[in-house]
Amino acid sequence: MAKEEVKKKVKTRTAEKRNLQNEKRRLINKSFKSQTRTVVRHFEEALKSRDRGTIDERLRSVYSYMDQGVKRGIYKLGKASRIKARATAKVTKQFS
Repeated sequence: MAKEEVKKKVKTRTAEKRNLQNEKRRLINKSFKSQTRTVVRHFEEALKSRDRGTIDERLRSVYSYMDQGVKRGIYKLGKASRIKARATAKVTKQFS
């Protein structure tokens, strides 16, 4: 029996362009997620310092990044709300 050759489907120019756009967005979203994780980590470190001013500043940045992530469609609303609520609970627990 002879092997049958499998022909690859030829992509249209619009599909190729869409793939390039998707790859570009993926890298941008990946970078944003990394920045968000860094902001959350800085917030956790600020909690250890017990400096109220720094903690409030870092908490605001966590809120800001999570809200931006939801707006961009990177995070779902529930995930952002959960992270913000847990961060706020840590602050209130520390200063109560």
